[in-house]
Amino acid sequence: MPSKHKNVLIMIEGALCIALSIVLSYFALFKMSQDGSVDFSLMPLIVFSYRRGLKWGIQAGIVTGLLRIFLGGYVYNPVQAILDYILSYAFVGLTAMHPRIVGLIISAIGKIACHVLSGVIFFANYAPKGQSPLVYSLAYNVHVESVKYILSGIVALILWKALEHELPVSE
Repeated sequence: MPSKHKNVLIMIEGALCIALSIVLSYFALFKMSQDGSVDFSLMPLIVFSYRRGLKWGIQAGIVTGLLRIFLGGYVYNPVQAILDYILSYAFVGLTAMHPRIVGLIISAIGKIACHVLSGVIFFANYAPKGQSPLVYSLAYNVHVESVKYILSGIVALILWKALEHELPVSE
């Protein structure tokens, strides 16, 4: 298949995964305070990153983050929007750095770090009186994002196993 057609195919697949991620974000398993939720929205982005690699995975994450902002994301400050949406979703693409569990861990650490930094800088007033904003942000974001990663990662790994036998993967 010519390179141009292959890129169009990858972009279509990416658009479908981005759309599925957005749709899944509306079906929260658990709602948390400060607009946090546990859902399966990372799963399509993880599968796409495994299938198409680092460059495509990061790009899909950035587009997802931008769409989340435009579709009603909570934006307090432009830097906060970059941390909580654009950069944090770009980190989901890092799952392609190393397939399976190691890639998920690298990706999760990056995404959680973005949310913790945003929490400390922009949402310190949500920390209970007398508690460090860093401790509060770490506890909140590690809890929400690690559960989201574990659930999405398990489903993504199951799907990846099935898809690697059925669909061709392009580098």
